[in-house]
Amino acid sequence: MEEEEEEAEKGGWTRSLRDVPPPPFKDGSGPTRKMPLTASAMDFFQLFVPDNVLKNMVVQTNMYAKKYQERFGSDDAWIDVTLTEMKAFLGYMISTSIHHCESVLSIWSSGFYSNKSIALIMTQSRFEKILKYFHIVAFRSSQTTHGLYKIQPFLDSLQNGFDSAFRPSQAQVLHEPLIDEDPVFIATCTERELRKRKKRKFSLWVRQCSSTGFICQIYVHLKEGSGADGLDALKNKPQLHSMVAKSLCQNASGKNYIIFTGPSITSLNLFEEFEKQGHLGRGKQRSLDCTERSLLIYQKIYCCGLLSTRKSDCTGLPPSMLNNSETPQSRGQYRIRMKGNMSLICWYNKGHFRFLTNAYSPVQQGVIIKRKSGEIPCPLAVEAFAAHLSYICKYDDKYSKYFISHKPNKTWQQVFWFAISIAINNAYILYKMSEAYHVTRYSRAQFGERLVKELLGLEDTSPSH
Repeated sequence: MEEEEEEAEKGGWTRSLRDVPPPPFKDGSGPTRKMPLTASAMDFFQLFVPDNVLKNMVVQTNMYAKKYQERFGSDDAWIDVTLTEMKAFLGYMISTSIHHCESVLSIWSSGFYSNKSIALIMTQSRFEKILKYFHIVAFRSSQTTHGLYKIQPFLDSLQNGFDSAFRPSQAQVLHEPLIDEDPVFIATCTERELRKRKKRKFSLWVRQCSSTGFICQIYVHLKEGSGADGLDALKNKPQLHSMVAKSLCQNASGKNYIIFTGPSITSLNLFEEFEKQGHLGRGKQRSLDCTERSLLIYQKIYCCGLLSTRKSDCTGLPPSMLNNSETPQSRGQYRIRMKGNMSLICWYNKGHFRFLTNAYSPVQQGVIIKRKSGEIPCPLAVEAFAAHLSYICKYDDKYSKYFISHKPNKTWQQVFWFAISIAINNAYILYKMSEAYHVTRYSRAQFGERLVKELLGLEDTSPSH
């Protein structure tokens, strides 16, 4: 143990702790525009999926239908889709996020999942024709090598909508959201249907505001091959998760955000790289004397992450902090080592939990409150991590059940419907933060039902702003 301690000292890690001031955050957070009292579910949804995006879907779908028929023969039953029909098409798909069914075609059936209230707006045969030819990008550019080329323009547009409609709070979380249906629905699926669902060829990661649940950014990682080199093999590779984190935070540097991460992302190398991405935060960068420089705030990305000796990249961390103590420990006991502004914490609570952070002072105390055990002392970073991750878990539990249950075979379409589901959840968050909520007070399910009716033309959707 003494040798490990000496090695830690050589690596720059020390037992001597010093106070680190919390990163200042002066940016406002929340919706960027004030929506009117009469704003509808459609108004909030179209902050992210406006008519110009829907019109492009119409154009691209009609172009693809024409190209398809030129190659495989004419389809006498096909008529070019209109904007009204495209909205209805989306409405039918979105309805499966409220009334879960194995197939969207169940709407027109006579069985348990039928929905006569919306089935008459469009015939099943017309819906199936639109589904057959539906496209975001009809033609592949000769320069395109990206596997998501069929949906990338939509993802870019969606990201612009997220960025312009909402400013996140200082604390955010990087994680993989729950993107499968609730367990009650899964229990009703056949084994064949479940096997089909498990063949997802991508992983979806998000950067999420931990005070509201608003998803600020989406990152899709495509499976690059099958077998040992595929997605499953990459799951535990630090370089993959480091790449994911950098992509999700590419627009977050220089804002003093605090990013919370799970074990697969947490690493000293990544956190130090984020630290170096800062910039001086007042006025133009120029030659400054010492007095001027001391008045400026050095803005960067701060981090707080849970460590795992099995899942995390532990390069550069002292072995003495990664090994469990042989002596029995009491709940709430902890050890801390410090290197620069980075703190490595080993905290005991019926097991050893390790955290790496430069966002919280190692000398500041916190507390974890348990219903049975009462208050358990801990460093402030541990309390903050538990609080922010707890909110995200509650958000996922509540909102993951409202993901569109229709699951197509094509990967780009799977990504598209997941992205649409995220956009609707974000729209509902903005609705709840608006004055319109105090007038109508829709639940998430009611908001989804209103959106479906408005897309199908069953409700008045005249512009309210």
